[in-house]
Amino acid sequence: MQIVLIQVVLIAVVVVVAARLFRSGGARSQAVRRIGLLLFAAFAVFSILVPGVWNRIAHFVGVGRGTDMVLYALVVAFLSYVVTTYLRFRDFEVRYTRLARRLALDEAARDYPYGRRSSAKGAPAPDDDASAAGRDGGDVLDEPGGRD
Repeated sequence: MQIVLIQVVLIAVVVVVAARLFRSGGARSQAVRRIGLLLFAAFAVFSILVPGVWNRIAHFVGVGRGTDMVLYALVVAFLSYVVTTYLRFRDFEVRYTRLARRLALDEAARDYPYGRRSSAKGAPAPDDDASAAGRDGGDVLDEPGGRD
């Protein structure tokens, strides 16, 4: 078996990518991904060193050439990546939306602790809690030092 330059370059790329992916994160849920990555990297190195393995796998599953088999495997891998990325981003969007709503409600409660003081038409709204709060019923925004 003679090793050519492209094999060395491809093995180096596989090792660098695998090492980079190992450094990201650290949660227990990544253990399965890391094991899968190790298996993939080992198989990638093996298939680079022994390129005829793809032809044998292709003939075993009924595909004509090893390069076609690699292409089919890459299409499946890409589609699974797209689906998992879409689901992850959709989950992030839901979480960020809930967080933004919670922050908006918290800020509104902080900025207007007694609720809005005027109706949409500009007429003052009845101030039910003004006496309980010890206030004169004025708008929170009209107080000295209030926000404009």
